[in-house]
Amino acid sequence: MDKAQVSERRKFAGILLHLKYSYSTGKAERNGMAKTTGIMEAAKEYLMHAVGRILDDMSTSELRCLFMPSKHPPMLTSRRMTLISSRVRMVAALFAILTPLWTVIDLLVFAWPIWPQLAFMRVTASVAFAILALSGGDKTKASNAYRELGVLFAIPIIFFVTSHSVLAHYQMQGAAEAIATGYAFLPFVMVAGLSVFPLTAVEGIIYSLPIVAAEIGVALAGADGLDWSSHLGAVWLLLLIAAVSTMAGMSQLGFMMALVRQASRDALTGSFTRASGEELLEIQFDISRRSDTPLAIAFVDLDDFKSVNDVHGHEAGDAVLSNAVQAMRNALRSSDILARWGGEEFILILTNTNRHEAIVVVERIRAGGLGLRPDGKPVTASFGIAVSLAERTENWHDLVEIADKRMYAAKQSGKDRLVADTPETFSAETIRQQTS
Repeated sequence: MDKAQVSERRKFAGILLHLKYSYSTGKAERNGMAKTTGIMEAAKEYLMHAVGRILDDMSTSELRCLFMPSKHPPMLTSRRMTLISSRVRMVAALFAILTPLWTVIDLLVFAWPIWPQLAFMRVTASVAFAILALSGGDKTKASNAYRELGVLFAIPIIFFVTSHSVLAHYQMQGAAEAIATGYAFLPFVMVAGLSVFPLTAVEGIIYSLPIVAAEIGVALAGADGLDWSSHLGAVWLLLLIAAVSTMAGMSQLGFMMALVRQASRDALTGSFTRASGEELLEIQFDISRRSDTPLAIAFVDLDDFKSVNDVHGHEAGDAVLSNAVQAMRNALRSSDILARWGGEEFILILTNTNRHEAIVVVERIRAGGLGLRPDGKPVTASFGIAVSLAERTENWHDLVEIADKRMYAAKQSGKDRLVADTPETFSAETIRQQTS
């Protein structure tokens, strides 16, 4: 246990002792109010300290991601939607098997014609679950994942409402009454099921509302014969479970964000890894093709980097790489993506960017510099640019290959320059003339 945890536990113990002391002693009202104020201040200080420790682990942007899905980066969205779709199909497959099995219980406790109606509803729900479990579609698409999750919850909501409309027409006693009452617990199972999915706060609220509305609708219709006090208690409990389930989903999302961040970032430079870069390239290339917008790729290779490692050692080489990445990151736009492709090679993914705009971005990087080598000389790099609409490539692999070849053309032309269109080579002076 570290010092911070010991300090927090001591503070909490002090608050408890203070409360116990105030409760057990018969002080005057004036002293009691003073002690109460002191307790509240101590409790406030402890809570603020604890919350500060929790929030300190997450940046402001990451906190926003827990509440709003629109703030998610493409890689997190892709992996989260894949996980949601997979879990939807797994849960649907499970309920497709379990739902009709309860028909045996209905047959034993309900009289004719109640159990055949319930059996028909169960078989229908089971078929719907089976169709959902076997559905295809791109798991990475948000629209598909949201639709599948909506259908997963719509099936039991419809079953809940229709089953209550059937049971409300009959007077039941004994085992039949107990089983019929059990049907009222279905909304609680549904809201508890939200905790299975890594959802934001907004998504948790959106998917909880139809379930709560179904419970209120059944109460207004009087379909279950319960009084209003029972319904108010049920709705209140339903809201509490929905809140806890939403927080559990947010907790899953936070853990997933941490895993994606650790797996997708290069440990030395903090840029995206090659595997993550390839995933992002595929996403952005598909978006570019669907929307008919340009996607530019800049292939970057630091000049004469091997000599830094050979002469000054790998630690000096690591420092040069880190400084160069930081310099590039400072010159990039918020929408641009930087990935380490291997060694001293990097990829810049410039979304919705044509050739001229890509040249402007690269020139801004070159003008700002890439740091210094251990011998005090400036770090330089060779750049190759390829743009999707101009190259008319069928996939992102070909686009990267074109940018890579142009980067090598820049190397062969003397290094420290940019090749943006074969066979023309853009020197620093030419670039400044075109971007001025």
